[in-house]
Amino acid sequence: MKPGIVDPGRFRTELTLERVVPVPDGMGGYGEDWQEIATLMARIEPVRASSRPGADQALETVTHRVTIRARAGVEAGMRFARAGRTFAIATVHDPDETGRYLVCETREGRP
Repeated sequence: MKPGIVDPGRFRTELTLERVVPVPDGMGGYGEDWQEIATLMARIEPVRASSRPGADQALETVTHRVTIRARAGVEAGMRFARAGRTFAIATVHDPDETGRYLVCETREGRP
């Protein structure tokens, strides 16, 4: 397959798209909770894994590229979730500017 061409037959992973919702903490402040927006099929590809030393531990960073069919409202700050894993969306772009697909660069984290 040519670079930049999206094959929708590879959308085999079911993900939940979530957005953060502020929740009053009862003391004048706010916490956050995640609200499900949609369940969708995606292609998820690992991109990079790195480790750097931290205070008495290694700090792991894993990034993924998630490709989905285009939909309004997907933006940085949201996340995808699947089977106890979360993928924070860092960037969103239309790879071929046709309005058919979105590619999200994500960072894997804990729920």
